[in-house]
Amino acid sequence: MELFGITGTEYIGYLASLMVLLSFMMKDVKKLRLVNMTGCVLFIIYGFLMPTLRIGLPIIIANTAILFVNFYFLVKKKTT
Repeated sequence: MELFGITGTEYIGYLASLMVLLSFMMKDVKKLRLVNMTGCVLFIIYGFLMPTLRIGLPIIIANTAILFVNFYFLVKKKTT
């Protein structure tokens, strides 16, 4: 499915990039991490939708790692 010559996969990638960009504009660290985690999840989905896993795998690995780092610090902050 294409809209304006852009595929659904590309829209997910653009939305993921927008979420990561928005996360850098947050003053509240909790909001920053939640918005960034949303971007990470979208990038992971985007990586799986790439034409070959060889192209998507680095995107999947990096964003999965960032997702876990964000999750770790959110949980750690709640317990302290």
